[in-house]
Amino acid sequence: MWNYTDKVLDHFHNPRNYGEIPNADATGEVGSMACGDALRLTLKIDKQTEKILDAKFQTFGCGSAIASSSAMTEMIKGMSLEEAGKITNAEISKFLGGLPPEKMHCSVMGKEALEAAIANYKGIKIEKDEEEGRLVCRCFGVTEDKIQKLAIENNLHNVEDITNYTKAGGGCGACLQDIQDILDAVWNNKKEKNSEGASVKTEKPAEAKKLTTIQKIKLIEETLEKIIRPSLNQDGGDIELIDVDKNKIIVKLLGMCSHCPSSSFTIKSFVETKLKEFVSPDIEVVEENNND
Repeated sequence: MWNYTDKVLDHFHNPRNYGEIPNADATGEVGSMACGDALRLTLKIDKQTEKILDAKFQTFGCGSAIASSSAMTEMIKGMSLEEAGKITNAEISKFLGGLPPEKMHCSVMGKEALEAAIANYKGIKIEKDEEEGRLVCRCFGVTEDKIQKLAIENNLHNVEDITNYTKAGGGCGACLQDIQDILDAVWNNKKEKNSEGASVKTEKPAEAKKLTTIQKIKLIEETLEKIIRPSLNQDGGDIELIDVDKNKIIVKLLGMCSHCPSSSFTIKSFVETKLKEFVSPDIEVVEENNND
């Protein structure tokens, strides 16, 4: 039996915004009945401000799918399309007080339905999963591109995590080794483009052994610049190193990250995790305004 939070149970038993908006300005549909989960999201949008006036959903799925969809519609009402587009599946889960690991794919489905609705409003065609890249899991129609994207966005390192977030590997199991190979490629041979456009391997900045204070600061700056900042920049955010006090790293989030409701999650689950990995396992990261 799953360990659901009270908020998940509340949104499951008393879903908000269930139904469909007549003559909706935007519609997003994801999932399929064959996979056991399907979600349809409709939006009413103010044409001048592009703010979401109303949001309703219809879903075929488990209690977590209903709760995630209900939570997502509550979160986005009153937001601009730009603000709503920045919502992550982790934020949907956090809004509910967390989801069981095995049910994280429900929050992913909510995020994807929102992305599809926004694209529909803007007249952008979103290809179906099976058209986006090499199909890895035939049971649930999950592609290599989707596995790579969710692994990076959610810091997923093992096959079980991928199954929890996508269902891939949860059917016949024939794709399990393929999923592991993709994860190995993402985390061990992750590539980036250099200034000439050629592909180069992203290496760990340096060995973190018996570092002097100056060496540690330099390694922290290098990790922020090469590993952390590019990821935050993709979502309109940035980060600034404020101070280093032994193993305590004080940073300031900038841009979209500065007023993101999941900023503390970003600090601990992404920034601190990466600095522990590339600099020292004793690293602690705190935000500037939390360091009084």
